[in-house]
Amino acid sequence: MKVIRMSILLSFIGLLLLATAGSSDAHNITHILAKYPEFSTFNHYLTTTHLAAEINRRRTITVCAVDNSAMSELLSGQYSLYTIKNILRLHIFADYFGSKKLHHITKGSTTTSSLFQATGDASGTFGYVNITVMKGGKVGFTPVVVTDTRPDGQPMATFVKSVEELPYNISVIQISHILSSPDAEAPTASPTDVNITTLMADQGCKSFSDLIMAQPGVGDTFAQSVEGGLTIFCPSDSAVKSFIPSYKNLTAAGKTSLLLYHGVPVYNSLVMLRSSKGLMNTLATEGAGKYDFTVENDGEDVKLQTKIVTAMIKETLIDEDPLVVYKIDKVLLPKELFKELPAKLKSHGGADAPGPGGDGDGVPADENSGNGGGRIVGGGGIMALSLILGVLLSVCII
Repeated sequence: MKVIRMSILLSFIGLLLLATAGSSDAHNITHILAKYPEFSTFNHYLTTTHLAAEINRRRTITVCAVDNSAMSELLSGQYSLYTIKNILRLHIFADYFGSKKLHHITKGSTTTSSLFQATGDASGTFGYVNITVMKGGKVGFTPVVVTDTRPDGQPMATFVKSVEELPYNISVIQISHILSSPDAEAPTASPTDVNITTLMADQGCKSFSDLIMAQPGVGDTFAQSVEGGLTIFCPSDSAVKSFIPSYKNLTAAGKTSLLLYHGVPVYNSLVMLRSSKGLMNTLATEGAGKYDFTVENDGEDVKLQTKIVTAMIKETLIDEDPLVVYKIDKVLLPKELFKELPAKLKSHGGADAPGPGGDGDGVPADENSGNGGGRIVGGGGIMALSLILGVLLSVCII
């Protein structure tokens, strides 16, 4: 009987290990390239431009690495970091191309989308790359705006070797030359030159942008914070519209705090937010006024929890280190200004914005109520596995 129980236990352990093994398949481009010194400069710029995090997030990807000599050629162009990022995006394909697949392309040619195309920064189809199998089996790569030669007259980039392949997850290959195009090389404004309120107004956050411009000093605070790193969560126009009656009840100081509460003085890409949980300070955090909220993850979704409301990131308006702006579906309500959802909004399931508590300014909610209470961060899978194994082991011993 004990033998049967032990057999059952071992079977369960095997199944649990298989269930948890999936996470080990995640790739890390920085670690992959770190094993090859000839790609150190390419690896460095993938990290500096935050493209490494984007590569690691994607499940099917091809990275066309170039050696240090080719990178030196790129850097001699004196491009800004943001233009270099666009050029390197052409080297990252949103599809898997291992060595075997490259040399057996149907009809000898195909066109694939690069991350430059996927971001929407490329004009038309200028973010696509042609892959062609030439005479002698050589494989060439050219952005769609380029035909037989690169813009500077040098030969087209060709396949050199496979660096590392994890079918059909990630393929890292070496190509002979930098892939570029006039579109990718076009001057890109630094995020510090971006007019934040105009950016938000043009992309569905005009109401929030108008509130910032109407409140003295808030716009300047946002602008002055960009250089050191800034993450902004701007509520959609529909969210702000339903919140306006409550906003008007706030004092001038309360309005300033609420608007600054939507800014975090640190650059946080979506990848970074998805991989982190916990409290986050804001531009409104000062002295006794904590003005913080909690970041939570639900699969690919990122949620921002205050004691009063939970908002979700719906769209990225700009992501250019050191600035990132996200559109969210609700106005963030700090416990320092709001107590609870007013009755008129509770009937709508919380709607987009609760009303203020008390006089609408500086009225804290109960520290022990609402969202954001004590929680265990991370390790859930391991804890569950330990509990299950403990139960099974106890059964076998009985």
